[in-house]
Order: sequence, then C-alpha cells, then structure tokens
Amino acid sequence: MKDRPRHRLFVDADLGPGATVALAEGQAHYVGNVLRLGDGDQIALFNGRDGEWRAGLARPGKKAVTALCEELLAPQPVEAETILVFAPIRGAKVELIAEKATELGASRLIPAQTRRSVVDKVNIARMRANAIEAAEQCGRLGVPAMAELRRLEQVLGDWDKAIPLFFCDEAGDAPPLIEAARAIGDAPAALLIGPEGGFEPAERSLMRRLPFIRPVSLGPRILRAETAVIAGLALLDAARRASWA
Repeated sequence: MKDRPRHRLFVDADLGPGATVALAEGQAHYVGNVLRLGDGDQIALFNGRDGEWRAGLARPGKKAVTALCEELLAPQPVEAETILVFAPIRGAKVELIAEKATELGASRLIPAQTRRSVVDKVNIARMRANAIEAAEQCGRLGVPAMAELRRLEQVLGDWDKAIPLFFCDEAGDAPPLIEAARAIGDAPAALLIGPEGGFEPAERSLMRRLPFIRPVSLGPRILRAETAVIAGLALLDAARRASWA
C-alpha cells in the first residue's frame, strides 16, 4: 500500500473516481513553487463532502496545475454538530479562534455582537482562510460554516430551540461544562463565549430566562475570550468522547 501523501489541500470541486480538479491560482503557486511538486507527484484532496482522495498532479501550462483523483483514502466522517457562538475580539485573535475552533471540531462559527463588544465587523473571508489552513494541517476532512456578524439578540431570537446552547457564565454559580455536556452524546450542541469584559447584567438575565440556554462554568479563573473558546470546545469534545465509552 502506498504511503499517504504528505500534503493536503481543501478544494471546492466535487471529488470522486477519475475526477480532475483544477487547483486555484494560489494553490497552484503553492504546489509548484513552494512545495516544488511536479507531474506525477501526489497530494491529498478533500472538500468536506466526498472524503479524502489521493490525487496525481499534472501541469498543463506554466501556471495551471490539475490533480486527478486516483484513490479514496478516507470516507467522509459523520461529525457531531458543534456550533460556536462568540463575541469577536480585536486583531488576529479572531483568526486564532477560527483556527483553533476548526482543530477542535466546530462545525459552524457564529460571531455575535454583544453590548460590550469592541468589534463591529468581521472579515469572514480571512476567518475561512484560516479555518481551511487549519483543516489542511490537522487532518480534518471538513471546514466550519461561517455566519455573518449579527447582534446577540438576533442570534438568540432565530435559535433552533432543539439545540442546547451552553452559556459560559463567569458568575461561578453554574455547573462545570464537562458535567453538563456528558448527556449530549452525538446530539447537536453549541457553546456561547462572551466578549472581553464579559456580558452585561441585562444580557445575563435574558439568557438565563431562555429555556434552551444552559449556564455552565469553565472553572474558577477569568479566562481571556480566545482561551475560553479553546477550553470550552476542548471540554465539550472530551465530554462527548466520555459518553461514547
């Protein structure tokens, strides 16, 4: 059996036996000029739908690169739906959230503007680019869906009431997330992380009245928003894995 290709690329094209994929310009440059791969060299392709495929490279022109699907390396897995609702934060930390949420299995990212948010716009294209790069690196076969930034009240008003939303509350009077999440198993679940400075009392009061929201704790310390995302998703994943055992 051949070794698995060292390099992986996410593509939008359909994948399957004999499918030919024209790599995007940036990918073609990366493959040909950075990795210095040529005709007949192999990479792995995935698109979040059709599994992972071994593909052989060909260079029909000076810049164009195509890849021919040759062998299914792994079928598309069924992942538990894990939604991250988060208040966007400044600078590159939003991109860090997209990267780490992808590595930790989030299936959808929903930025939500709260009353204490200091960010009123989110570059979804950059978030998606970071998520794709993270998926390529970590071996995941999917990339999270990205929602546009909306007010928290709008997000909660449109929420699917069948999906529990774990609200990471800093008040310290909520049960630990890992305990609250153990009963979820493979069912869809979501995590809500607040902004720098936390939620306003009125927001906390609103959320504690909504039946689909479950206040939880991430521990005794006040975490930075990006740290809370990583810790919360890791605990949710650990709770699910414990329920499978």
